Amino acid sequence: MSEPQTRLELEHLAQALRAVRARLAERRSPEELRAELERLHPADAAFVLESLPPEERLALWKLVPPEREGEILLELSEAVRDSLIATMDSKALVAAAEALEADEIADLAPDLPEEVIEDVIRALPQEERERLRAAMSYAEGTVGALMDFDQVTVREDVTLEAVTRYLRRMDELPNHTDQLFVIDREGKLRGTLPLARLIVSDLAAEVRTVMVPESVKLHPEESAEEAARAFERYDLVSAPVVDHFGRLIGRLTVDAVVDHIREKSAEAQLAEAGLSGEEDIFASAWASFRNRWSWLAINLVTAFVASRVISIFEGSIERLAALAALMPIVAGIGGNSGNQTITMIVRALALGQIQPGYWPKLIAKELGVATLNGVIWGGMLGAVTWAIYGNAALGGVMALAMLLTLLLAAGMGVAIPYVRARLARDPALGSSVLITACTDSGGFFIFLGLATLLLL
Repeated sequence: MSEPQTRLELEHLAQALRAVRARLAERRSPEELRAELERLHPADAAFVLESLPPEERLALWKLVPPEREGEILLELSEAVRDSLIATMDSKALVAAAEALEADEIADLAPDLPEEVIEDVIRALPQEERERLRAAMSYAEGTVGALMDFDQVTVREDVTLEAVTRYLRRMDELPNHTDQLFVIDREGKLRGTLPLARLIVSDLAAEVRTVMVPESVKLHPEESAEEAARAFERYDLVSAPVVDHFGRLIGRLTVDAVVDHIREKSAEAQLAEAGLSGEEDIFASAWASFRNRWSWLAINLVTAFVASRVISIFEGSIERLAALAALMPIVAGIGGNSGNQTITMIVRALALGQIQPGYWPKLIAKELGVATLNGVIWGGMLGAVTWAIYGNAALGGVMALAMLLTLLLAAGMGVAIPYVRARLARDPALGSSVLITACTDSGGFFIFLGLATLLLL
């Protein structure tokens, strides 16, 4: 679901949550709780459900009117949605899905049993059935999977007065309608008619004289990330989606793009921490364990490797105790620097800013940044070490180790996402775990190795 972004949003949602929980605690009548739910927007109702422990969540879910279940399910996080769907029978799931538009059903379809989807398809009118099949045919993360079939089209040879009369006969315009789509007799897109132009233009003029012939057009197979960049670059509210023959088949709206961006951002944050997916905050300990164990296991192995690196230099640490106090500083700063580099590279990859020939320039640039940081901060840390321990050689080793560790962090910060991208893997997945493993083991080896060679 969409996450709250502002303090006012959080206060509003917290107030709604407190109201519902108070009525649950007071064991108010189902009618009162149902009335409280009716006042909530589907997204707010989803937030309240996600914020309740499983027992209270299920009790509240049973009070949701059947006609609202589908729209609330769409707003829920995947983990909570799955848990609620598991409590519903096929009849209830079919009823919830039938209350949605075709593109919304397609969004919910991956979480529904196959027999439920078949029943829903059979129950839909022919036009909606074809739309649903079309929406489900597009891969996740494409424009086709996000597009909306509900748009307003006009012909280029009619007058603006005719268009105005046509619009007035409608009960309401589809959400986020900032422009009408101009098509010919074969359904091919000819241009767009912004509502702003329609309002101020002479009603006797024909659409072709006012429309924008060249507009941003999307194709259903294009990636949603590319579409999101187009929306950001051109400040779009909506954009037409056309097939290979130029026929208009739908539109993409800014709300779908924003939802996609937020979802991908949340996935990237989870992936960087090594979480395999979104987790219900009130999930069972076993479910949370299954979501977290894989990268923790990798982290355990890398920590063991780091400990073996330290054990190699046990004799050096025994002879110069100051090494034990100083080595976490080198590894810690190296890890922080590596995370900065890898975050920038992963973000640039997500935005499509890195072409194959750019990698040598990127590695050179990041090594340059690491050199500057190493000289400045390594020199400063070396001077502090000299002042504290009264050992100039130890200060020099500290400065050199810092420089080399930062160079290692920069190199790995570029190499890890590069290799994962070449292997068609998510560059963000477990990136913080991998870079920390490299800088810990490498930092310890560099610092203790230099100390052993130069001081002992």
